[in-house]
Amino acid sequence: MGLSDIKKLRELTSLGINACKEALSESKGNFDGALKILKSKGIQMLEKKGSRATGQGVIDSYVHFGGNLAALVEVNCETDFVARTDVFKKFVKDIAMQVAAANPEHVSKEDIPENVLESVKKKDEYIKQYCLLEQAFVKNSKLSVGEYLRDTVSKTGENIMIRRFVRFSLGEADEG
Repeated sequence: MGLSDIKKLRELTSLGINACKEALSESKGNFDGALKILKSKGIQMLEKKGSRATGQGVIDSYVHFGGNLAALVEVNCETDFVARTDVFKKFVKDIAMQVAAANPEHVSKEDIPENVLESVKKKDEYIKQYCLLEQAFVKNSKLSVGEYLRDTVSKTGENIMIRRFVRFSLGEADEG
């Protein structure tokens, strides 16, 4: 368990020295094991914080080069302090870019109307394609957007919720 491993874990997770040191100790110096421990702690943190009110946050946009594609997102957190942090602002900007690039229709599986899901033959494929939290993250396809959200929650220490989004594409017909 060297300082270089602790430093590397901090760079990958943005967590504190003590958390990284504890995870390395718990994994008996195994770097990959420590990373898994920190990831599972992030999931546990999200579950604990999931019921906390998210009354603060940021509305941000992404406009694609050329101005023919754009997205607007609202992401909420617990405090205005976290809403002003670089970690949170980067997350919101990344989510706006994700919406523009991947064209989701729903934030989560729970947001899909039952009649829509019943009419789909390949439900799992539909969910992965059209639910924002289930999509592969455009900046790192090894992560889902939901995993990126959990990582950000573990970095900020607050509940974060992607509340809503809208995507515009030049020349696209309005629905309804």
